[in-house]
Amino acid sequence: MTVEPTGIPVLILKEGTQRTAGRDALRTNIMAARAVAEMVKTTYGPKGMDKMLVDALGDVTITNDGATILDKAEIQHSAAKMLVQVAKSQDNEVGDGTKRAVVFAGELLKQAEELLAKNIHPTVIVSGYRKAMEETLKLLDQVAVPIDINNEELLKKVAKTSLTSKAVHDARDYFAEMAVKAVKQIVEKRGDKYYIDLDNVQIIKKYGGALLDSTLVYGIVLDKEVVHPGMPRRVENAKIALLDAPLEIEKPEIDAEIRISDPNQLRAFLEQEENILQKMVEKIASTGANVVITQKGIDEVAQHFLAKKGILAVRRVKRSDLEKLERATGGRIVSNIDDLKPEDLGYAALVEERKVGEDKMVFVEGCKNPRSVSIVIRGGLERLVDEAERSMRDALSAVADVIRDGKIVAGGGAVEAELAKHIRKFSTKVGGKEQLAVEAFAKALEGLVVTLVENAGLDPVDIIMKLRASHEREEGAWTGVDLNNGDLVNMMERGVIEPVSVIANAIKAGTEAATIILRIDDVIAASKAKEKGAETGKKPGEEEKKEED
Repeated sequence: MTVEPTGIPVLILKEGTQRTAGRDALRTNIMAARAVAEMVKTTYGPKGMDKMLVDALGDVTITNDGATILDKAEIQHSAAKMLVQVAKSQDNEVGDGTKRAVVFAGELLKQAEELLAKNIHPTVIVSGYRKAMEETLKLLDQVAVPIDINNEELLKKVAKTSLTSKAVHDARDYFAEMAVKAVKQIVEKRGDKYYIDLDNVQIIKKYGGALLDSTLVYGIVLDKEVVHPGMPRRVENAKIALLDAPLEIEKPEIDAEIRISDPNQLRAFLEQEENILQKMVEKIASTGANVVITQKGIDEVAQHFLAKKGILAVRRVKRSDLEKLERATGGRIVSNIDDLKPEDLGYAALVEERKVGEDKMVFVEGCKNPRSVSIVIRGGLERLVDEAERSMRDALSAVADVIRDGKIVAGGGAVEAELAKHIRKFSTKVGGKEQLAVEAFAKALEGLVVTLVENAGLDPVDIIMKLRASHEREEGAWTGVDLNNGDLVNMMERGVIEPVSVIANAIKAGTEAATIILRIDDVIAASKAKEKGAETGKKPGEEEKKEED
């Protein structure tokens, strides 16, 4: 609303619209985004704590995975939602380092607040942050160490570093080994680059047992059981027919009426159905198939004929699992049984039904070309199994990233301290007020180390000073903090290693989120939509009752 010189108010925005402008808008947005970062902060690092999230239905999630916390927290504030999107993009892009991205964005905003208090314009801060980010990414590429991706021990260290802050800490060696073997199995070389599709790693959760009972299967695990008790439970040298067609009599789309005047006609009608199903099974058996896996249903009569032929059958398998089987067994998914040929069959050394926990599952192992693998995760607590799955996905992503990048950096605060040192030196070349923003960027990088140290219950001021001094020495580039006792150690030698893309992406995503928030100086929020019936003074549902009456 504006007021004319005559004193008459002029309405511009719709009634009920709220508008916050200038410094107030900026302060509110920064406060909301920082509150989200503070929430995630305590979960950061190996000594981070977990969050318990309870949704409206009472379902409980216990996790310290950044993307999961922000997704389940159902954040309402529009500026704070940007940090949720940062976590999601980090998760989709590199699969790990979500908390780092959010905490870094929060640190940048905290430093920006101090600069705004000194009357430095937001665009100057944004410009300084951008320059600092570009320089940081260049430096990161220079300090990163190239590796041999066939060095399995090194890949295991990367996976272990990713798993250190998770609930599966005690089983991390075992989980790291599974993650490395799984990724090595599905990696494809295309030209000079390595291509890894993590959808080819199927993760199945089964409550019961211990974390160390989890297994890696070089093949596919179907969370289904064999359809008929008369079928074999184990087939060696399996020839597998993959079908996208039902072994059932199709029901007509339109209602049809059949008039039968004689019992013999009824018998002939039922026998006809039986004959159709028998021919289907004969056709499958004639190709030499001894295992049938279909996405659709299998009629009880067809099950009987398949059992007589000694064919193991599984029905209602997910499309994604069927495609994984196609890739692994070298078979082809057939949509019409009449088109099935011997060359369409896939091969596996063993197809077997096994009991896992309370359920029966079908294991397809020893495939011709196991470009798809499965990990069955066990655990004595349902919440632990869920968290173990999230941890395994992070470890798989970290290993995949390091194979794609071919470069690593040291964790434990080492890389952030090294980058902060270089950015401080770079700030003197920038000059002007932007220099202050570049210095603030270096402080934000160190803020990540401070968070690590605080979460371990150590003294951040003392450790940061020692860390800065250590990084000034030539051999101190990979010095980080041992969070068990606060000692400074060489993190590269300790085996605390991270893929370069996780750090680069977190810095990019965090900077982008912070700069977007800093550029907003006006928030115009529309009035909330009124509930139906509120205007008429009736309670919702009153009109409907009348109509029913």
